[in-house]
Amino acid sequence: MPEHWQRKKVLVTGAGGFIGSYLVGALVERGAEVRAFVRYNSRGDPGLLRMLDARKTESIELVAGDLRDEDAVRAAVKGCEVVFHLGALISIPYSYKHPAEVVSTNIMGTFNVLIACRDSGVERLVHTSTSEVYGTARVAPIGEDHPLQGQSPYSASKIGADKLAESFSCAYDLPVVTVRPFNTYGPGQSGRAVIPTIITQALCREVVQLGNLEATRDFTFIEDTVAGFIQAAENQNSPGEVFNLGTGEEIAIGELARKIIKIIGSQAAIETKTLRLRPRKSEVMRLVSDNTRARELLGWQPSVSLEDGLQLTIDWVKKNLHHYRVGQYEF
Repeated sequence: MPEHWQRKKVLVTGAGGFIGSYLVGALVERGAEVRAFVRYNSRGDPGLLRMLDARKTESIELVAGDLRDEDAVRAAVKGCEVVFHLGALISIPYSYKHPAEVVSTNIMGTFNVLIACRDSGVERLVHTSTSEVYGTARVAPIGEDHPLQGQSPYSASKIGADKLAESFSCAYDLPVVTVRPFNTYGPGQSGRAVIPTIITQALCREVVQLGNLEATRDFTFIEDTVAGFIQAAENQNSPGEVFNLGTGEEIAIGELARKIIKIIGSQAAIETKTLRLRPRKSEVMRLVSDNTRARELLGWQPSVSLEDGLQLTIDWVKKNLHHYRVGQYEF
């Protein structure tokens, strides 16, 4: 519904991130007036928003701040009709080393967004969760009612944020929905994520170093994920709902690496690097989504196959290798 977004005033937190920057671009294309909230840094770096076409960025209102600053968040929300809350510290390894920062940003940052949206009377808030909140699948595929398991400080912080969103729906009738992306990937993603890690090493090295090779994940192409966010915002009939955004298909990390190496035409070997392993009880061994609710209530379904998505991502990485520190373990 492109007409839904014409001149709609929209705030995107976490706009400089991977999903956030794509979402900003998609909203601008639909005619929305976008305010992009990015984390302040002294370099004035807007993150991945710099990758967008200049014709898109010139219409964006860029706001820098910290989600933990209540006044900054309240000012950013003011005057907006729809809010997409993606801002978070998302690295699991970083959360092992700096749990306090991750918890304060992800929980108090979300609390500030919820309070500001409640007081401003927004018509829709889309809150971003993560498949990591489920932990290792107890049953598969994973539906939204699967138990939540805090197997890392990051996942625990996101569980807390999700429950705050749920509480504001119940206590204040805040029109909030939660989306749970499953391992989004695509062109422009940082080397912190597993697919760019595999691609860059397969292109430049004789050995691809990874963590656990047996863990499975449900990889969803970036354009499909963004479509899910937008459809969640457009749907007015499911306040308080949670929606999985995943393909419903899983692949082991070792098999994924072999698939990418084959597509590239590399002869690279694969090895497990101890540095890249999570603590044993913190490793999430299986994630695969049941996306029935999103399909039935939002009309959403993934359209890009893993093979096609990998090829698009590989082609982009080949042209942009200078953006990556190949082989360096990034938090």
